[in-house]
Amino acid sequence: MRLEPPASVRALQRALYRKAKSEPTFRFYLLYDKVHRTDVLHHAWALVRANGGAAGIDGVTIAAVEAAGVEPFLARLAEELRTHTYRPAPVRRVAIPKRSGGERPLGIPTVRDRVVQAAAVLVLEPVFEADFQPCSYGFRPKRDAHQAVDDVSRTLAQGYTQVLDADLTAYFDSIPHDRLLAAVVRRVTDRHILRLLTRWLRAPVVVERDDGKQEMRGGKRTRRGTPQGGVISPLLANLYLHAFDTAWRAGGLERRWQARLIRYADDFVVLCRTAVEQVHTVVAQQLQALGLTLNAAKTRVLDARQQAFTFLGFTVQIVRSPRTGRTFPLVRPSATACQRLRDQVKALTGRDHLALPTPALIAVINRVLRGWAGYFHFGHCTQAFGALRWYTEERVRTYLRRKHRHRTRAYRALPYTVLYDRLGLYRLPMRAPWTPPAYASR
Repeated sequence: MRLEPPASVRALQRALYRKAKSEPTFRFYLLYDKVHRTDVLHHAWALVRANGGAAGIDGVTIAAVEAAGVEPFLARLAEELRTHTYRPAPVRRVAIPKRSGGERPLGIPTVRDRVVQAAAVLVLEPVFEADFQPCSYGFRPKRDAHQAVDDVSRTLAQGYTQVLDADLTAYFDSIPHDRLLAAVVRRVTDRHILRLLTRWLRAPVVVERDDGKQEMRGGKRTRRGTPQGGVISPLLANLYLHAFDTAWRAGGLERRWQARLIRYADDFVVLCRTAVEQVHTVVAQQLQALGLTLNAAKTRVLDARQQAFTFLGFTVQIVRSPRTGRTFPLVRPSATACQRLRDQVKALTGRDHLALPTPALIAVINRVLRGWAGYFHFGHCTQAFGALRWYTEERVRTYLRRKHRHRTRAYRALPYTVLYDRLGLYRLPMRAPWTPPAYASR
């Protein structure tokens, strides 16, 4: 959920956005003083607190800041920013599993750095948002992944069925600092803001080695990359690919090649009427000019009428309706996403958790189910949700049978009414989200 800013911060953002929108060539030369405004820092703290997250390299958690006092914490930050004595701490790097296998490095700045970055985003985002193209959906106000998938579905229905399913090679690690800052300077010339961004980009990274020791990497000599996990990183990543978006949507490539770009952060597809192979070549050239490369192993060219592709966790394909005989874009949760939920439910209901009180286990399962359903209850999800509801019921029933040593399959002792009405198991919706709510849980 996106927290609404207080009236004073919202007024500031509107003023910046209107100025940027009305004067496309205007450069903002005085923004730093807005970053350390009391109302801006307070809302930045609220955003960081709502987002949660682990402690940075200093070990200070959000709870620790609250215990010591939020007001003194923000007052010190404001003073450091006003006197130009603020310096970012090194970033703690951890590895998180990727959906496609392997691991992705995630940078965790300290809480104080996250608050200052959030304040900078509150000030800078309206300026750049005025320029961003409508084909970009990732990490932008009032835009989300579902809107991007909807755009893909509409475009396919309009006959753009030739698909370039693209994947960038290590995008966040590849962004050249000099070109990124040059993109910032096209709109923001405040030297204090530029110095702040440079310090964040070149902050050292602390990595924990296999032997348990910590190793410091990067620092002032770093010239590429913006760490995933930083509050400022999504805005900077969108800004750097803005030139790519503009070349397609405003630069005439969309009309010339009859091809539409739809992008969510570094994940994008190009949907074409024809000549998809040529579009593939043009896209590769455009990205090469930005110092980026397509991942040859993961980038595909396909016909959506014959093959499915996955975008933002959803599998998309043109299919024929058995009822009407008409073709339409089928959008459903991907097999990988469904299997990931099965794996989580299976792990939670395994023998290792038999000692856990049943209400506590059900509460954990419900959090997982609600989080998954909150994103994937979209499109043509009925079949997938029905199968996953049945699987969850079976796993919970198996868990309870083991826990209470039932000798049978326990269908009579533990019917679905007991699972849902007495134990409070979350009921995954069985119908597509456009179904009237009165029937959604049947």
